[in-house]
Amino acid sequence: MPHGSLLFASSVALAFLVPNADAQSPYKTPPKEVVELVDAPTTPAARLSPDARWMMLVERPALPSIEDVARPWIGLAGMRIDPASNAPAQSNFDRGLVLRDLAGANERRIALPEGAKLSNLSWSHDSRHFAFLRHLDTEVELWVGDVESASAKLAVPRVNALFGAFEWMPDGRRVLVTVVPQSRGEAPKAPRAPAGPTVMQSSGKRSPLRTFQDLLENEHDAALFEHFATAQLALFDPGDGSLAALGAPGLISRFDPAPGGEHLLVTRIQRPFSYVLTVDRFPSRTEVWRTDGSLAYLVHEAPLRDQIPIEGVPTGPRSVSWRPHEPATLVWCEALDGGDPKTKVPQRDRWLSLSAPFDGQAQEWTRTEHRARGLTWFQQPALVLVSEYDRDRRWTRATLHELSERKPLAVLEDRSVNDRYGDPGQIATVALLDGTRVARQSGDWIYRSGEGASEDGARPFLDRQNLATRASERLWRCGDGVYESVATIVSVDAAGVPTVVTRRESASEPPNHHLHDLAAKSARQITSFPDPQPQIRGIKKELVKYQRADGVQLSATLYLPANHKSGERLPMFVWAYPLEYTDTSTAGQVSGSPHRFTTIRGASHLALLTQGWCVLDNATMPIVGDPETMNDTFVEQITAAARAAIEKAAEMGVADPARVAVGGHSYGAFMTANLLAHTDLFRAGVARSGAYNRTLTPFGFQSERRTLWEAPQIYAQLSPFMHADKINEPLLMLHGEKDSNSGTFPIQSERLYQAVAGHGGTVRLCLLPEEDHGYAARESVLHAQAETIEWLDKYVVRAAPLEAAAPREAK
Repeated sequence: MPHGSLLFASSVALAFLVPNADAQSPYKTPPKEVVELVDAPTTPAARLSPDARWMMLVERPALPSIEDVARPWIGLAGMRIDPASNAPAQSNFDRGLVLRDLAGANERRIALPEGAKLSNLSWSHDSRHFAFLRHLDTEVELWVGDVESASAKLAVPRVNALFGAFEWMPDGRRVLVTVVPQSRGEAPKAPRAPAGPTVMQSSGKRSPLRTFQDLLENEHDAALFEHFATAQLALFDPGDGSLAALGAPGLISRFDPAPGGEHLLVTRIQRPFSYVLTVDRFPSRTEVWRTDGSLAYLVHEAPLRDQIPIEGVPTGPRSVSWRPHEPATLVWCEALDGGDPKTKVPQRDRWLSLSAPFDGQAQEWTRTEHRARGLTWFQQPALVLVSEYDRDRRWTRATLHELSERKPLAVLEDRSVNDRYGDPGQIATVALLDGTRVARQSGDWIYRSGEGASEDGARPFLDRQNLATRASERLWRCGDGVYESVATIVSVDAAGVPTVVTRRESASEPPNHHLHDLAAKSARQITSFPDPQPQIRGIKKELVKYQRADGVQLSATLYLPANHKSGERLPMFVWAYPLEYTDTSTAGQVSGSPHRFTTIRGASHLALLTQGWCVLDNATMPIVGDPETMNDTFVEQITAAARAAIEKAAEMGVADPARVAVGGHSYGAFMTANLLAHTDLFRAGVARSGAYNRTLTPFGFQSERRTLWEAPQIYAQLSPFMHADKINEPLLMLHGEKDSNSGTFPIQSERLYQAVAGHGGTVRLCLLPEEDHGYAARESVLHAQAETIEWLDKYVVRAAPLEAAAPREAK
């Protein structure tokens, strides 16, 4: 066989004889205590108004039913469309709204039709109104609510909700909305016979493409996409209830009003469509419209974006937006390197601007050495923070600019993106009168809130930073033994000291909101949500730290059952997800906090705690090295990390090293299969929604930059499918039958199952009907829990003891 043929042969269906392949079977139910956790009520989400005077409590049920998840949809252009309602396919909705003032003295439920299904709750920037979508079986409606009366009513029927659905106008009262055109007829019917073959052609230009699901397959699909995506942009005025059409119907994917309210930034998708790309890469026109729907300016006409380099960007204007403080000034960036990150240039991007009436030349006002990441505008109109990203070092830099002088003033951030300890936090923003958001300022002070990662776990903080001196001052930090983070800044006093709303929790107290007056150093609780799962409150957890044999620092959260006795060794489940780093110092940084309130939701592996297991959760699996070649040692690095995790738990006296299983989701599933193929450290594995044959993702995966043809040996080495003959520990795979995640086609699990079974391995594959990359339906979640518990009980808990009680070696 020619060199490399084995790699490509894997894409051919294998003709293995697979014994004991079960037909479709009824859904299983896990033990009662797990069912109770899955069905436990959820805590309402609190959505604060822009002025922080009001809080909307959004109620949502625990899980939808399989009937909800199985509602018919059509996969088109990378989207999943509900054809009956002309909206994105969706199964889980908000079900209730409760409006209350911040102090909690005035709480009123918003009256809604019985059984209402809601989504897209949005506050107007003046905090006097709110809006949301109501989903019916046959259409989507826009409802607009009034804070003073605590009521909401139907505003616009037949909303086309595929792209955004609605936006508030700068007056905070009127609403831009896309509706189904009145003249639209029935959806195109599939032809009884094909009109001809489906043809794709490439003419010598490189077009490296990742793998996508739900693509257009023929002209009928294209016609369906055009039918459902075509929308009429309209302006709703709640004052008189009028709905005025703006412009002609089109494939409108974006609409954004200018701060002055007289112009709209509109993007329309155009033909020709693609059979190998998703809608975000289709040809498009980005235009400025007047509010009567007429064209004021063509910003950019983008061709089919099929030749963007791996980790590259398109040429021409991108990141087009309106500049705050100006009635109608556009800003955008353009690549100076052809969009190719491998091209050596002194600057990669430039930022430009152009003001109404858009009849002059766009003015360049700065360039970035690395790839532009975005802009942060300030309350002081002439200031803007320009962010950029160095792909080679995985480094971020943010530079403050003074636009009137067109020069940089200072670098406010310059660090590795993986440096959690050095993260200065996100800049707090505030809404201007026209709704645009800018960095909140008090004189020269800006405010930053962050996770506060440290060696002892996260301790969130609020700092203020002086733009003149660049000095930072800590205003508040999360206390010991709790996890509390800033939700919003309510106000700032004359001395620049804010009052804030925080969200506080601990291992024993459920998350609730608190109001802190930092100047007065006072705080009070403003919500009182109860514990939704009191039956698990005895669970113990702690942050554990250890190190890999090569000295890289590792960490995990260790969970122990409520009834665990000191000195008792339990079966252990290790749950992990590999992440990439360029240096050992950031790879070893601790993330998360042991003081988070534990809840066990959905298909969470933490349900094993109710079955007598200990769980080593989020066990770090860092892949450290040069971004171009770090995967050359992927297997060796995850093996060393897994061995260190087992040894640490055994040293602590909580885990039986001869009864350890491993699991993960997506890239964690890929890791799981590799650990079973290349080591004998684990008794069994659980892999959910993974990709196991990297020849099916030939233009890169995760952070891998090389293609299959550039690194064929690495793609083979990292593909568990290629080592299926070595997977001799029991492997349970679960996969959603309708997985839409790039690269994780269900065929990935089907082929690995065939390969392991064909070599006599112990393997089980459960394909969950109608499920996506994650599992949504109550029936699916309960079944996944039952499968996991039964598998691990059979092959780990009740398995024959091993001769050695120490971690086993690599194969």
